[in-house]
Amino acid sequence: MSDHAVLHVKGRVLVGPDDVRDELWVVGGRVSYEPPRAAREVTTVEGWALPGLVDAHCHVGLDRHGPVDDATSEEQALTDRAAGTLLIRDAGSPSDTRWIDARDDLPKIIRAGRHIARTRRYIRNYAHEIEPEDLVAHVAREARRGDGWVKLVGDWIDRDAGDLTACWPRAEVEAAIAEAHRLGARVTAHCFAEDSLRDLVEAGIDCIEHATGLTEETIPLFAERGVAIVPTLVNIATFPKLADGGEAKFPRWSAHMRRLHERRYDTVRAAYDAGVPVYVGTDAGGSLPHGLVAEEVAELVKAGIPALDALSATAWGARRWLGRPGLDEGAPADLVVYGTDPRADVRVLAAPRRIVLDGRVVA
Repeated sequence: MSDHAVLHVKGRVLVGPDDVRDELWVVGGRVSYEPPRAAREVTTVEGWALPGLVDAHCHVGLDRHGPVDDATSEEQALTDRAAGTLLIRDAGSPSDTRWIDARDDLPKIIRAGRHIARTRRYIRNYAHEIEPEDLVAHVAREARRGDGWVKLVGDWIDRDAGDLTACWPRAEVEAAIAEAHRLGARVTAHCFAEDSLRDLVEAGIDCIEHATGLTEETIPLFAERGVAIVPTLVNIATFPKLADGGEAKFPRWSAHMRRLHERRYDTVRAAYDAGVPVYVGTDAGGSLPHGLVAEEVAELVKAGIPALDALSATAWGARRWLGRPGLDEGAPADLVVYGTDPRADVRVLAAPRRIVLDGRVVA
């Protein structure tokens, strides 16, 4: 499409759960629901349109060994784009990916800065590894570097205990979250187990990643305080393999990881039923490949979340949570077109017909 072209999307435009329209136009890279009076060139696409999908836990600039070069980061971003992911919350990366902001052909990224972890309590080369007395200062620094989010590692294996344990004392967490909020940033935390959740939520945290340790005692607390979860079920599926690998050295940890895996669907469904906000995230970029957003939506449905709400968790609802527009009048035209209705079968998300980013058909 040239700069003067108009894109006409016909069929069904899923603006929101209760807002379905027959068509939209893309004029000057922006969404319009009024047909243009004149256009030199009109390209028509037919199908079911959704706002560009959101992956709310995705690591561009990271692989299993740590930071990657720009070429690898670009490949990761393009893989996500091909899957229909046009907005990423990068939940921790040691690489500087701000150069991506200048590329109108790559997904938009909301950064959380680099992970902040306890010394020797996370994956090597991923995080700032610090002690509790330095937590507030590091949170302040990453809040200034990020795009409105900070990422903590809330729990990890404690080699002395032989199991997952909380990483931070309550007082330091409270002070760090308060400092992030003072600087206008929200805070999220990696948490597999049960122990850290109450302290983090009562300290004012905004989101928990994975959240496999939720219980009938902590789920109501999350719901009452509106703390979101990003379950990353495609990542939780790897727990049995991880447990097998650690069985000989850390049998308690291995058994714990298997229990968390076994109840993963029940945990997510119980949280959803209680009113906890649930959003789509894949945890791509560490040990997992990019481009898994459709699989994660399907996992939420398998857990018992209705298809329309699972779609919201990667489309209009997720964008609203992150403060970014969907298919609103005048918004940047970031959308994905499918051949059939994704509300009837979310597996359709795995096969985009057209991908439009900033008003241009990119795939």
